[in-house]
Amino acid sequence: MAKQCAICGKTKLKAAKISFSHKQHVHRQEVNLQSVKVNQNGTVKRIDVCTSCIRAGKVQRAL
Repeated sequence: MAKQCAICGKTKLKAAKISFSHKQHVHRQEVNLQSVKVNQNGTVKRIDVCTSCIRAGKVQRAL
């Protein structure tokens, strides 16, 4: 399973921690994905959605 939002396609990023001596430690910033039950075309599915899509109301949650 890819760490990717099913709605917007947001994926992981590369970031660098820079120390006082300016040595760079490259690491990954993962996406905050939540598993959510969603209504899609009248059927209930469980998909991984990022929290920014949930807050923006881009998904219709199933009850």
